[in-house]
Amino acid sequence: MKILVVDDEADVQPLFLQRFRREIKNGELDFAFSVSGEEAFAYLQQYDSEVVLILSDINMPGMSGLELLQLIRKKHETKPPTVMMITAYGDEENYQQAMHYGADDFLTKPLDFSLLKEKLKNFAS
Repeated sequence: MKILVVDDEADVQPLFLQRFRREIKNGELDFAFSVSGEEAFAYLQQYDSEVVLILSDINMPGMSGLELLQLIRKKHETKPPTVMMITAYGDEENYQQAMHYGADDFLTKPLDFSLLKEKLKNFAS
């Protein structure tokens, strides 16, 4: 399963690679990383059919995760990828906006990787 992680924080990529080391080694998960909404959208233009799940931070410079979510939903009206939004701010407004724009799930930072692994397991089955 190909997962695109979109987050402007530098430590996200090594953290995901470490936390999902076993799943990556076993070929269960394959991660791609983007540091901005713009970069993620460009990646999706090229590798669209491969990406099954997108984990996107909401608050990023330039294109926000919510703007990226809107573009993804506009582009994929029939069979959209699953999108989980991530934010350090677990406020009601971000949650409501994410759900309004079509997010499939909402996670808060710091990420609970046990919970995320459980969600991914349920998603894959």
